Amino acid sequence: MTPETTNSTYWQGVRAGAPFILVLVPFATLFGVVATEAGFTLLETIAFSALVVAGASQFTAVQLLSEHAPTLIVIVTALAVNLRMAMYSASLTPHLGRAPLGKRALVAFFMVDQAYASAILAYEKHPRWSVAQKLPFYFGAITPLVPLWLVFTIVGALVGSAIPPEFALDFAVPITFLAMIAPMLRTAAHVAAALVAIAVSLSLAFIPYGLGLLVAGAAGMIAGGQVELMQARRAEARL
Repeated sequence: MTPETTNSTYWQGVRAGAPFILVLVPFATLFGVVATEAGFTLLETIAFSALVVAGASQFTAVQLLSEHAPTLIVIVTALAVNLRMAMYSASLTPHLGRAPLGKRALVAFFMVDQAYASAILAYEKHPRWSVAQKLPFYFGAITPLVPLWLVFTIVGALVGSAIPPEFALDFAVPITFLAMIAPMLRTAAHVAAALVAIAVSLSLAFIPYGLGLLVAGAAGMIAGGQVELMQARRAEARL
């Protein structure tokens, strides 16, 4: 594998991750604002973003802490929100599982939704890429994302309430996930999982501490699995 080839996939990753900057900047800024308003110091806010690197679970944890939820509930809920990372890891294992341990550890630490979405689509599009090509693509995808996540967390923590309400930074949260999920809804199972999860989460919105999301996630996975099972049975019946 030549350095030119490796550099090529790295810059492809940078270009794939770059569009997410548009929603990551307000997303990170909003977290900085929310964290400081919840009572976090600047140092605590920075450490949270630098060590956790997981926007959705960070928002969840801060929200629950501001509601004085029990510590166990905060931990369990934040971990449950991040369970999708385990599914991401399983999905990437066939592609990156033979990489050196140190590099796999870096991939795991910097596992973010946007980088995963960019990487898995690229890997499926280029099935002949080697691990030496796939790794640079992944690290390229996180290059424009992770540093800006930390920088704009700090910006949000510093400016805090000085941001006018009409800026409505919270729009970035749903848009970020829509931008990642939409390209992945390629099969009936994917669509069924998404629709069931949405329906269940809305119907259980009254449950405190966002625990309805845990049920919704499980229901979505079960629905998707059932659709795949039915499709497999129909395919076998046609043989």
